[in-house]
Amino acid sequence: MELSKIKNLKNLDANNFFLLAGPCAIEGEEMALRIAEKVVEITSKLKIPYVFKGSFKKANRSRIDSFTGIGNEKALKILRKVGETFEVPTVTDIHENDDAAMAAEYVDILQIPAFLVRQTDLVVAAAKTGKTVNLKKGQFMSPEAMQHAVRKVKDSGSDLAMITDRGTMFGYQDMIVDFRGIPTMREYATTVLDVTHSLQQPNQSSGVTGGRPDMIETIARAGVVTGVDGLFMETHFDPANAKSDGANMLDLQYLEKLLSNLVAIRQTINTL
Repeated sequence: MELSKIKNLKNLDANNFFLLAGPCAIEGEEMALRIAEKVVEITSKLKIPYVFKGSFKKANRSRIDSFTGIGNEKALKILRKVGETFEVPTVTDIHENDDAAMAAEYVDILQIPAFLVRQTDLVVAAAKTGKTVNLKKGQFMSPEAMQHAVRKVKDSGSDLAMITDRGTMFGYQDMIVDFRGIPTMREYATTVLDVTHSLQQPNQSSGVTGGRPDMIETIARAGVVTGVDGLFMETHFDPANAKSDGANMLDLQYLEKLLSNLVAIRQTINTL
């Protein structure tokens, strides 16, 4: 997929990885704008193509009392405001067929969650909006199996597909990234590594997902060395009090140093 087809994606001539980053869920307008402003500042300085990420609703929750959102239209309008305010593309995940056309009115990229990537009708509905479709690899799927999800997008009349690896289940409560899958999936589509979700520790007895944010730089470095096209990270200025996935998110205060290190690695890789 040609990244130039994503509206407002800047710094494409820098030969850098691109970045999808933002909070797990849209909790309100002020927090979304605050996070976006900081990430835009950092990525502009480092010449990293940037897409703001935020879920307008969270359908896959462990417990019925878990936070699911502030209201679909309200959250989607905030995503549109972020995109218009900072002139950056935006991405959100969808969970039902009807979500595709609705969300496409507000964002530039529709993301298919890992647990739903085999749902043919959902993938087709996303593709038919004409928006870029980000297919998250199921934790239960091989890299090779993702070629079929990409084919569903193409058979629906779109060549705007990319794949995001978010780790593979390793036991009941841990994830592992098989970096052999990166070059394999790049044969099918532009490929992204979801660093923070790859460090989740799901299925905790408390019903609240755990994580290993201390390993974010380790996994991100390995992804850049492997030649991944893009990185995906969830970040928040107060992860401990984030309403969703705070246990594996990157504290926003550490983002600039992390990205600076990763850009340096990418520049070295580009010389090889």
